[in-house]
Amino acid sequence: MGNRLLKALRARVRRTAVRADGGMSTAEYAMGTLAACGFAAVLYKIVTSDVVSGRLQALIGRALDAPF
Repeated sequence: MGNRLLKALRARVRRTAVRADGGMSTAEYAMGTLAACGFAAVLYKIVTSDVVSGRLQALIGRALDAPF
């Protein structure tokens, strides 16, 4: 009987542990959104810089002028 009780208790603890961490909280969503916006702003600044913009234009120009 003791072994059965122990198994039941373990199963209940596992179910409770799974339910306790069901997803992100509002604060975690907010932090994730802020991080994504910050990362997007950095990427935007990099891609629109003169050096990167010039290289992208040169790359596209070479691709369009490639012989078939």
